[in-house]
Amino acid sequence: MAKTKSKWICKECGYESAGYLGKCPSCSAWGSFVEETTFVGNDKNSAANEFLNLEKPQLLKNITIDETFRIPSGISEFDRVLGGGFTQGSLILLAGDPGIGKSTLTLQTCGELSKFGKKILYVSAEESSNQVKSRADRLKINTENIYIYPQTNLENIKVQIEELNPDFIIVDSIQAIYSNSVESTAGSVSQIRECCNTLMHIAKSRCITTIVIGHVTKEGNIAGPKVLEHIVDTVIYFEGDKYKSYRLLRPIKNRFGNTSEIGIFEMISDGLKCITNPNEMFLAERSKVSTPGSAIVATNEGTRPLIVEIQALVGTTPYATPRRVTNGVDTSRLLQILAVLEKRVGLNLSKQDVYVNVTGGMNIDEPGADLAVAIAVATGARDVVVDDNTVIIGEIGLTGEIHPVDNLEKRIYEAATIGFKKAIIPYANEVPNIEKEIQIIRVKRLIDAISACVSSK
Repeated sequence: MAKTKSKWICKECGYESAGYLGKCPSCSAWGSFVEETTFVGNDKNSAANEFLNLEKPQLLKNITIDETFRIPSGISEFDRVLGGGFTQGSLILLAGDPGIGKSTLTLQTCGELSKFGKKILYVSAEESSNQVKSRADRLKINTENIYIYPQTNLENIKVQIEELNPDFIIVDSIQAIYSNSVESTAGSVSQIRECCNTLMHIAKSRCITTIVIGHVTKEGNIAGPKVLEHIVDTVIYFEGDKYKSYRLLRPIKNRFGNTSEIGIFEMISDGLKCITNPNEMFLAERSKVSTPGSAIVATNEGTRPLIVEIQALVGTTPYATPRRVTNGVDTSRLLQILAVLEKRVGLNLSKQDVYVNVTGGMNIDEPGADLAVAIAVATGARDVVVDDNTVIIGEIGLTGEIHPVDNLEKRIYEAATIGFKKAIIPYANEVPNIEKEIQIIRVKRLIDAISACVSSK
């Protein structure tokens, strides 16, 4: 008879300890240990190992890639993020805030895949069959290839996988699944790790593409141990303001594609709609009247340039310490830009609150947006207007110099196509050969860029 044993597990990295520790010796996280009770003597790996096939090593030159190695999802923006479609036998983790549309996206994907004759097992661990059917009716999905299975027990799910032998498996969500081989509640570190490991072995041994939906914590991280992100092949965040209609699909890890691509959707009554021309969407959010503190940047996300507006509000603070609030821009990056503005331009912001926002709910991580952020703050502080037809690109160094950026020609071409007449670019970048009429202004320092883009009206 198996005996019970208590152990402490770090919920950040999965490190195990016989007793409670204030600080994890593996990942240095504080207060991350949780107590779990397990059975001693159970073969936890037997459930996963029964799906493994003993194979001999193969020479790399003798391995041939199947023509059906990539399976299109039928949703263009999803395929862009995946790198061209689903990879057979891959394990994908889709995470996002509650109500953002994760289940809608996966069910729509199931509907598209079923049109190609793919058999899909949709494991609903949080909703009944009627609830899933109601969502499918709203999305106008009604095919014979989608099997709905409301179940939370992993052993029962494995039995159905044996019987159906599906091409795709959807698990909604991984935090609600539990295994009998682990003596702890669903959603614990041990349960999530064991269930995900078993699903990974099933996906690899049977060549079944598997999508698991994950919850996120209030800090925005995936709930469960960090090792969960290392087990899966692809980690994708579905983000956006649930009170707005736009959604962004952003890969954090992708063994089969680029992690800098993003997919853009609009949530409508019939589900998620792909946004094939996102620049129109972002510029539609732009103010119709020119105002101080607004600058347009041509950022780069993967292979696609995006034209977005950055807004800044600068005002006298009533507090001893001024506030620095950002939405869509890294706060530490803003602090560095403000320091350069004070030291190299002479703009005193020590007693000013600074608010920076990227319209449309977009998050900009690349340093090529530094110059636009700086100009938005500078014009907002001095109540001057940037020329409406100007797009700004450049990275700011600590000495105030403007560093070059990548993929400049694509950015300028996209801006010229939309109708911009002037582009402020780093002097170190070569002038792109663009047939469309757009004035190129090359600048070496931040102060030169501010002078060049301010309207002369």
